[in-house]
Amino acid sequence: MSSGWEPQTRLGKQVAEGDITSMDQALTTGLPLKEPELVDQLLPDLEDDVLDINMVQRMTDSGRRVKFRCAVVVGNRNGYVGYAEGRDDQVGGAIQKAIDIAKLNIINVERGSGSWEDRAGGTHSLARKTSGKAGSVTVDLMPAPLGLGLAASETVGSVLELAGVQDAWTKSHGNTRTTINLSKATYNALKNSAQARGPRPRQREVAE
Repeated sequence: MSSGWEPQTRLGKQVAEGDITSMDQALTTGLPLKEPELVDQLLPDLEDDVLDINMVQRMTDSGRRVKFRCAVVVGNRNGYVGYAEGRDDQVGGAIQKAIDIAKLNIINVERGSGSWEDRAGGTHSLARKTSGKAGSVTVDLMPAPLGLGLAASETVGSVLELAGVQDAWTKSHGNTRTTINLSKATYNALKNSAQARGPRPRQREVAE
């Protein structure tokens, strides 16, 4: 168990007691992820990437208040990825909040070799075409043959890399210069692909 972590949820206690030893087991229980430390235990090789940092100003009775909004993707480059945004008065605080929430949004990405040009049985690409939307942005992800690489923008590519997708065709529509919506739509596309396999446990919605 990680130092200082005392599980507060049923799922956390099952992980701490060794009854659940993998993230796939945790997700298939149907119990919500509420503790970032739980994810740290099951995915110790998780990486994070800060995709965007924006300063947000709001007028209040006491004057103008400034906060920072940060978008982060986390993943282990081997089939698990999460996305979230965090806000705080300090950049560091916004990043940490986003990382913690992204861990709670972890999904198991269905990888495969769904391209007609490819051999069956691989896990380097996607199993099927999938799409995701956020705001005005729509992202289409399509299986690609081994060795093609990621035909994607930097933002979309960052999400796919941390998910463990090595080869894919991608298309994006809408205001794609909005990094937050672009990354969110990519994550939602991966989530939609996972849900297309059949009934899955409850997963947090990333609001558009």
